[in-house]
Amino acid sequence: MTSQIDHLVVMASTLDEGVAWCEATLGITPAAGGEHEKYGTHNRLFKIASPKHPLAYFEIIAINPNAPAAKGSVARWFDMDNKALQKAVAEEPRLITFVASTDDIKSARHALRTQGIERGQIVHASRKSSKGMLNWQITVREDGERLFNGCLPTLIQWGKPEATDPLRLHPRNSLPRSGVTLQSIAITHPSGPKLQAAYEAIGLANVGIETGPANITATLKTPKGLVQLQSLGL
Repeated sequence: MTSQIDHLVVMASTLDEGVAWCEATLGITPAAGGEHEKYGTHNRLFKIASPKHPLAYFEIIAINPNAPAAKGSVARWFDMDNKALQKAVAEEPRLITFVASTDDIKSARHALRTQGIERGQIVHASRKSSKGMLNWQITVREDGERLFNGCLPTLIQWGKPEATDPLRLHPRNSLPRSGVTLQSIAITHPSGPKLQAAYEAIGLANVGIETGPANITATLKTPKGLVQLQSLGL
């Protein structure tokens, strides 16, 4: 089993605010994304792949005000119903977590369970893209929680379960070069050793972990120079 950085997740109060933040902070305009009907969210995307992180892309996500009213029984993913998180991103969009791509999501989820970590049910999802239908499986807890202040990645596996080339229709293949590349991602958390063991269990490398206040630091090379985004414990 191996895992790698799939994408960073920045939450904004509105998608328009997220786009404006991206232009001011990173110097680029994100590409069109899509809508997630089940969770009432929508996004904008852009590629940040680098030799160290070849799958990486960037997601700006927000609650979709035009989505049908939430049924109440489905919590939004990435803690997006959390009032403290909503208040924080109302001040400024914020890096809130990241997603790790795995080649065996069932085994990865089980590996975390053996360490007492419930990453959530495996949900099948899909959406249209310019290159065809994107299909993926993703772990989502019933309560929508991210876990470890977002420092434990959500798990994702691209392609249909029977696909022979699951990464053929990965978002990176439908996104143009953005001029932004992911240089590194580093984690600090009070439960550093437990997180390190969890990363090793799912085969996730190239992510530094230290014990300390909860924080995700993503370093990006951008048209505005090197930019560091931080979650600051949210």
